[in-house]
Parts: sequence; C-alpha cells; structure tokens
Amino acid sequence: MTQDSTPIPDAPLPRRHAAGEDPQKRDQILAGAWQEFMAKGFDAATMNGICRAAGVSKGTLYVYFRNKEDLFVALVEHRRAQITEQLRAALAVPGGIEARLTAYAAAMIRMQTSADVLRSQRIVVAMAERMPDLARRFYDAGARQVLGGLGRWLAEAEEAGLLHIPNPERAAQQFIELAMAGVWRQFLFGLRRDPPGQAEIDSLAADAVRIFMAAHRGSGQAEASSPEA
Repeated sequence: MTQDSTPIPDAPLPRRHAAGEDPQKRDQILAGAWQEFMAKGFDAATMNGICRAAGVSKGTLYVYFRNKEDLFVALVEHRRAQITEQLRAALAVPGGIEARLTAYAAAMIRMQTSADVLRSQRIVVAMAERMPDLARRFYDAGARQVLGGLGRWLAEAEEAGLLHIPNPERAAQQFIELAMAGVWRQFLFGLRRDPPGQAEIDSLAADAVRIFMAAHRGSGQAEASSPEA
C-alpha cells in the first residue's frame, strides 16, 4: 500500500487590507468617535479621547481620518446611509401613493426626533457661524441626500400622472416640513424630551399627506399604483 505523495496546497491566507481600508477598523473608529462627540460635543472632543473610546492608536486614527471634521462628517454619512435605507423602505410599503407617503412621513418624524439626530444637529448649529464648511458638509451628507431621494420619487410620480409637481425638489422640502409641523423645533430647542408616541406620529403623518395631496394630486388614480421605490 503506497501513500499519496501529491502535495496538499496551503490554505489561502486571509487578505490583508491596505492602510486605511479595513472596514471593521473604520467602523471601530467611528463608534468611538460617536461616543466622544455625543458625550462632549465637537469642541471638547479630542483625537486622544476618540482613540481611547475606539481602542486604537493615534497613528491608526490618522491613517483613516485627517481631523475631527473629517470624522464628524464621516459619522453623518454613515448614519445617513442607514436613514436613507429606512426611508427608501418606507416608500416601498404595500399600498398606493398616499400609504407610501404616510409611511415616509412617519419614518421621517421618528428619525428627526431621535436623540442621536437631535444631538448632532445641535452640535452643527452651535458651530455653523465659525465653521460654515462643516455645516455645509453636514447638510450635503444628510439633508441634501434625503431631499434628493424623495424628490426623485416625486418626479416619477409626476411622470406617472399620480401627482402634479412642477418642482419635485421644492415639493420634497415642503412635504418634510409638513410632516414636522413644528414638533421637530420643540425637540431641537429642548422644549420636549420624550419621543412622540405612535398616535402623535400617525396624526402628524396623516395631516401632512392630506395637505400635500390636496395641493399635488394628479389626474391619474393615485391609489391604484405608485412609482417604484
């Protein structure tokens, strides 16, 4: 009986990420930065504090991010991606266009009144005058992306004859303002602290859709079909 002398190939080694390209390490840094920013605000947060919270060296931190501003904007972009997916899913719920707009409005209200979003907004507002570039990057990474997504969906509804919307981008802004109906400012300025209950969210969303549809309902059967999410 002979032994098989065929060499056994070595198992492939795990791929090593290039400097600054390991997604797990990047997420680890972002998690630590979020803790530091939310606990201390932008000005009092330090790169050393972020290193301690993230459990990384300063050298590793600077491989991924140049400064606090880059870190903060990256956090906004990371959070925006999660929010965008939630809002996209709302526009794909079963039902007609009013049902989808109602789901979108409810998701937007929950997001805008969440503690994390309010805290990040307050940080940016406090620094807007002396750091206008940070405020612009914050807006571009968050609000502009959200408005763009809703605007494109409304434009598709216009093309399908479900809505009459000459200016989809402006209509998107108006719809979000209707959904907030003053409640967001109460939370932003600390006049309210407990998150709105489901009944209030449902009422605000329904009112926003009712007013919006009264102004923009198209000639087609609005409840018969909807644009694709």
